[in-house]
Amino acid sequence: MARLVDLSHEIEHGMVTYRGLLAPTVSDWLSRDASRARYAAGTTFQIGKIELLANTGTYIDAPFHRYEGAKDVAGYPLEAVADLEGLVVRAAARSEGGRGLDAAWFRERDVGGKAVLVHTGWDRHWRTDTYAAGEHPFVTRDAAEQLVRAGAALVGIDSLNIDDDKDGTRPAHSLLLGAGIAIVEHMTNLAALPDTGFRFFAVPPKVRGMGSFPVRAFARVGDSR
Repeated sequence: MARLVDLSHEIEHGMVTYRGLLAPTVSDWLSRDASRARYAAGTTFQIGKIELLANTGTYIDAPFHRYEGAKDVAGYPLEAVADLEGLVVRAAARSEGGRGLDAAWFRERDVGGKAVLVHTGWDRHWRTDTYAAGEHPFVTRDAAEQLVRAGAALVGIDSLNIDDDKDGTRPAHSLLLGAGIAIVEHMTNLAALPDTGFRFFAVPPKVRGMGSFPVRAFARVGDSR
């Protein structure tokens, strides 16, 4: 039987996704105590309020994140972000000091039309100083060019950034989003997936004017298709 595998980090009050960005604020707009005056005895409700940056937790990038006037997260058709055939690239055992994942990691793989999920194992450092210390694995320019040429549908990574955050040109973002290929960053639990044989989902709310937004990324494993 098919099973679902959660690939997302939880979002909670005060957590840090990317050092220097504002942390989310989670609170009550209407608390249960305050709601007692609005409803019948014994009946209470809570209405929550959250203030957060779009780049919080596990999130998806749309072309508008990089390019003015390009498609935003509301512009993604469901077919672009849901029920995609998935492929995991196992890069957790990359050589010491080999932060950049080049085209060789992808060249011999059939990535066309697939959600390509790069498993680096960096999620083990989530919410630690190491996670944001600038030594995370990333996808190089030639790898991004290879993924574009091969027609990947989406590229995800369980790392701080799909680019080297020391490179202000952000080549992976520029090339992938320029080709309309969705990016999902800060993923987790990719070790729980098989290399192939699953369907991938990363659907954001239909919010206009946003280039990024948190998603509940997950996979359906054991699909009969």
